[in-house]
Amino acid sequence: MTTIKHVLGISGGKDSAALAIYLHEKYPQIDFSYYYTDTGKELDETYQLLENIEIYLGKKIEKLVAHDAKASSENPFDFFYKSFRGYVPSATARWCTNMMKLQPFEQYIGTEIPTLSYVGIRGDEDREGYISKKDNIQSIFPFRKNIWSQDVLHKLFHPNNKEVVLDYYTSIFKGEKLDKVASVLNSEITFERHQRLATERQIKTKLNGLLDLGTSDFNHATFQFLKGTKYPLSFEEDYALLDNEDVLVRDDVFRILRESGVGVPAYYEKKEYQVDGKKGEYARSRSGCFFCFFQQKIEWIWLYEQHPDKFKEAMKYENVDEAFTWNQNESLEDLIHPERIRQIKLNHLERTNRQKSEDSPYLMDILDDTEGDGCVACFV
Repeated sequence: MTTIKHVLGISGGKDSAALAIYLHEKYPQIDFSYYYTDTGKELDETYQLLENIEIYLGKKIEKLVAHDAKASSENPFDFFYKSFRGYVPSATARWCTNMMKLQPFEQYIGTEIPTLSYVGIRGDEDREGYISKKDNIQSIFPFRKNIWSQDVLHKLFHPNNKEVVLDYYTSIFKGEKLDKVASVLNSEITFERHQRLATERQIKTKLNGLLDLGTSDFNHATFQFLKGTKYPLSFEEDYALLDNEDVLVRDDVFRILRESGVGVPAYYEKKEYQVDGKKGEYARSRSGCFFCFFQQKIEWIWLYEQHPDKFKEAMKYENVDEAFTWNQNESLEDLIHPERIRQIKLNHLERTNRQKSEDSPYLMDILDDTEGDGCVACFV
């Protein structure tokens, strides 16, 4: 019998940390392996969180570094930064994610052992996680109503598999419920390359239709379908998460971190600032390198004022002459001119006053729209 491996990457962010705690408590029968991919450019709070989780889990979190950087005396970011000739990563050239996150992960897993990778995307987020192209790696999303990855859904809902899926449901449902399943499966779907957006909408409609008829039933039907594939779960006789109908959202994540004693990473806690006699609050909205190009301008100001040494370090990587800057069309030197800081704070204050949630001490409860951006490998 083939044994599959269960792995969970801890990024230093709230969601992956809470997922590790949640799964450890709810599924003690699963032997999870934990890892983090170190860039060498995290805030100290990230490493403190990792230490706290290790103590809580009673298990080591393995540090991963890409093979190319292991022999270097430099930290991973500096090694690859020089390899890319001083070109800082950007939204259009995310070499940081590829070289320091994804490659070390896939090297760690290898190509032989069937592996389930658990991802902390929450039930209140409308985004997909990283899906490995390796045949032996399958992603699972325990916080969502739908725990399956998009590639599994594409196979499940392909017209060629309609009768196979319906046969699985025949062993679960009878009468009117089975008719509803047939209606969902028979609804229109196209897999033409030029109609990708339409395909995704149709898959989502089918998915919601079957989930509404029973989450656990859908999970069991999908699990049986996977038996006829080469996915890692095809090797399992049963799977503990099939009957899990929990949907966890942001408040649940913070509750898990607090109640476990692991604690909420300190960079999520708001700090007060003043501008033109008015008071505002700022913090980081996510984990990741302290100079991540996905940060909002107010987060850069937070870094400048709360961690000036880290801000100065970030400035050293910019090459204005070559237009290699962390922010498009604006260098960090320009960003910290007193009038520019004032402008950024006023804009942030105006925005937060429109969206403020009085009950939450965390910036991401204000900046909801920021969480869909960024690299999943860094921020979950």
